[in-house]
Amino acid sequence: MSGTSADAIDVALTKISGAPPNLNGKLLNHNSINFPPALRKEILRIAEQQPISAGELSRLNFRLGEVFADAVLTACKRFCVGTKKIALIGSHGQTIFHQGKPVPYLGRATASTLQIGEPNIIAARTGITTVADFRPADIAQGGQGAPLVPYADYLLYCHPKRGRVSLNLGGIANITVLPASAKPSQIFAFDTGPANMLIDALVSHFTHGRQRYDKNAAIAQTGRSIPALIDELMRDPYLKQAPPKSTGREYYGRAYVKNLLAAGRKYKAKPADLIRAATIFTAISVVDALHRFVLPKHKIQQLIVSGGGARNPLILAQLAAALPQTDIVPSGELGVPTDAKEAFAFALMAYETFHQRPANLPSATGAHGPAILGKISYAPPR
Repeated sequence: MSGTSADAIDVALTKISGAPPNLNGKLLNHNSINFPPALRKEILRIAEQQPISAGELSRLNFRLGEVFADAVLTACKRFCVGTKKIALIGSHGQTIFHQGKPVPYLGRATASTLQIGEPNIIAARTGITTVADFRPADIAQGGQGAPLVPYADYLLYCHPKRGRVSLNLGGIANITVLPASAKPSQIFAFDTGPANMLIDALVSHFTHGRQRYDKNAAIAQTGRSIPALIDELMRDPYLKQAPPKSTGREYYGRAYVKNLLAAGRKYKAKPADLIRAATIFTAISVVDALHRFVLPKHKIQQLIVSGGGARNPLILAQLAAALPQTDIVPSGELGVPTDAKEAFAFALMAYETFHQRPANLPSATGAHGPAILGKISYAPPR
C-alpha cells in the first residue's frame, strides 16, 4: 500500500482463510519501506497534475512496479519468509489521479481514477500472482471508487452491541461508520477532508524539504491558535457536501496549499501557527463530519484510529476534547497496528478478488451494486 502522501510503501504479511461471513484474516507481520527521494518527488509532481508525456507516465508505471516488487522481496527477507510461501500479492498501487464524481468530458460526464505500479512487473519479479487496480470496478458500477477499506473495517470491527467509527488518518481522512450489529448494507463511509496531506505540505514548504512531516506535532505545538483562520478553513464547501464522497490531492493539493499560505499571511501567521491551524483543521473537520452526517442517526461508543495521523498527539487531543462521550482507541489495540491496516485491507480484497467475490460496500462508495475489484496478473509458469 502506498497512500496519497507517498511517504512509504507499507507491506503486510497476512494469513487469510474462509469466506464471508466467516472470512478469517490475521496479520503476521508488517513493514514500511521508504521511496527513493527522486521517485517520491516525481510521484508528487504528477499527482499535483503537472505536465507529463505519455512516455514518462509509462516509464513511471513500470518503474513503480519494480519498486513495489523490491518492497515485497525486502519484506520477505526481513520476515524470514520465502517467496514460495506467499500465495498472493495485493497491490493498491500509487494514486496519481482520482475523481470519483463524474465531470463533463468530451460530451459525456466521466468519473475516473488512476493507480500506477505495473502489477505484471510485480508478478514477474517476485514469482507471485498479483492483484491490483481495485478502484475502477467500483466506478464502473456507478460508485466513487472510494473508500474501499470499509470492507476490512466491517470484517475487523463490527460489534454486536457497540457502535463504532473507524477513522483512518492518511493523506486524506476517512471514516467508516459501523452501527451496532450492522449488516453490510448499513455500513457507510466517506472522506471527511484532509489529514496529513496539508500538514506535510506546509512542513516541507517551510523547511525547504528538510523535513517531510511534523513528528509528534512538535512544530504545531509551538504555534499559536488563530480561531479566525480555523473558521475560514471550516467554510470549505467540501465539508458540507453530503456522502457518499471522496477527495484527494486533486482538491487538497498545491492550489489549496497556495490559498492556505495566503490566508496565513492575511492573519500574520508564523510557520508554526499555520502548521498548528492545519493540524487542528484536520481534527475539527472530522468532528464536523461526525456531527453533521453520523451522530444524528447513530449512537457511537468508539472511535478506532489508524494511519500516520494516529501518532499525532495534537490531533488526538483535539478529537478527545471534542468527543468526550466517545472512547478513542488506536487500531493496534484491536489487533492491526495503525501503520498496517490499509495494507492488510488490500490483502483481504486481493483474496476476495482471486476467489471471484465482491469486496466493495455499495453503501460506502455509492455503487449501484457489488463489484469484484481488481485485475489479476498471474505469475510466470515455474
